[in-house]
Amino acid sequence: MSQQRPLVWFLTITVLLSWPLFLLPLAFGEIGSTSYLTAASVGWPIAMFAPGVAALITTRFIARESLSSLNLNRLGPKRFYLWAWFLPPLLAALALPVTILLGLGQFDTSFALIAEAIPPEADGLPIPLGLIVALQIIAALTIAPLINVIFAMGEELGWRGYLLPQLMPLGKWRAILWSSGIWGIWHAPAILQGHNYPETPVLGVFLMIGFCLLAGIVLSWLYLETKSPWAPALAHGSLNASAGLPLMFLQPGLNITWGGTLASVAGWIGLALFVAWLIGSGRLAWSDESESAAVAQSSN
Repeated sequence: MSQQRPLVWFLTITVLLSWPLFLLPLAFGEIGSTSYLTAASVGWPIAMFAPGVAALITTRFIARESLSSLNLNRLGPKRFYLWAWFLPPLLAALALPVTILLGLGQFDTSFALIAEAIPPEADGLPIPLGLIVALQIIAALTIAPLINVIFAMGEELGWRGYLLPQLMPLGKWRAILWSSGIWGIWHAPAILQGHNYPETPVLGVFLMIGFCLLAGIVLSWLYLETKSPWAPALAHGSLNASAGLPLMFLQPGLNITWGGTLASVAGWIGLALFVAWLIGSGRLAWSDESESAAVAQSSN
């Protein structure tokens, strides 16, 4: 069997299952309308399962291999789950001072953004804004990553559990960058509708690819260290839970393309510094032949 055939099937199935769901909200109303947001809140989380489903179908019915090759029954060294859980909120927190130092946003202790988000009918509730912020932070650090991992595994089983090992014959870094870049491109239908970069949706497609390249290196590192999709899935879930936390401490009106979230350009700085540390410390070395062969063999 051609080496490329399963990869083509994987990518085709992923797109056919997910992109219609990404586009589905457009059939229910204008972007931002209540009906549109309702459809997106249903369709987009389901779309997150598409890469994982594609990995299962491709492995079992196209490549005719055992599903055990996807390493769902493996966890790997437990210490990397601490990295997966707490690194994303740490990097997200770093986006706050970077945003302020670059003049992209202003620090706000009145939590005006939270106040704006409270529905008018709940305006009189005796709940201090500070308590709401504290509860959101606590949830992002505790229960939210565990809830999000259910959906994040839908992606990570595909991108890191299947695609990354399949690309390993190209070399570790080519596999990491190609799988991460494809992950970024996959978001395009949602990004063009204003997701993550609402002020610059077209430019946002390219910015999302850049963000996924950086974040994908970290998620790939977790996979390579554990040989398990569970570690990157936990990190992905933690990332989704904490990426927007800095916005609660910034004045409303900032352009989140450039600052305020982990996905913004300001957020890239912390990610880039961590990637540089991984490389400089030898935790993710440039030399990759032996490791590429080992990971590729573990997926067979």
